[in-house]
Amino acid sequence: MRVQTIPSRHYFPEHAHDWHQLVYAVEGTLTVSADRQTFIVSPDRAVWLPTGVAHSVGSLLGAAFRSLWIADEAGHALPGSPTVLAVSPLLKALIVEAAEIDGQRIADGYPDRIAGMILDQLGRASKLSAALPWPRDSRLLALCEALYLDPSDERTAENWASELGMSSRTLTRRFEAELGSTLRSWKRKVRLFRAIELLGSGMSVTATAMELGYGSASAFIFAFRSEFGCSPRAYVGRTRQ
Repeated sequence: MRVQTIPSRHYFPEHAHDWHQLVYAVEGTLTVSADRQTFIVSPDRAVWLPTGVAHSVGSLLGAAFRSLWIADEAGHALPGSPTVLAVSPLLKALIVEAAEIDGQRIADGYPDRIAGMILDQLGRASKLSAALPWPRDSRLLALCEALYLDPSDERTAENWASELGMSSRTLTRRFEAELGSTLRSWKRKVRLFRAIELLGSGMSVTATAMELGYGSASAFIFAFRSEFGCSPRAYVGRTRQ
């Protein structure tokens, strides 16, 4: 177990381990790159990194995170490739507790029971097909960082193409090739992703809607429900149980 806090725009160089790793942010969001993919994950998700996979971890806005290192034999039933996992309230509580007792001399086997429950929960965790894809191309990176920091930005693909020194057709082609979606679809996703972060920090539904650039709270609620299958208030209530 390792407990770390990293400032905004801090990234660890690419490296690999002789053990499995679970990377989880208890606060903020993390950027995790592995296996030619880059994802940003919020506190309701974690990234599973199998033994030997080269990866880098960082954060655009800063984060407090926990790294769980798991021996090969203990994690043999978990995915064999980098995977985004859903983090239930129980799994989060177990990870926090494991960090609290790490290094303490407890003779009654309690740490082993916590570790066993963490492994059980990881085995039951839902595998998510994708988080928020993140580019490696420097010009697309500048675009995505700007939209992540200000999701209400209304610049069009044509505006961005002009600023980045390329044609709108080239921008569209490169964006879809690297991120697997159109700029419009990605922007919609980044708004909803930031919504989870803002709501989790205690911001109201209405204030979150305005911060993200929605015309009304009802428009935001509709978009959120369409993506997550529940209202923003219900989602926050579920993650805090």
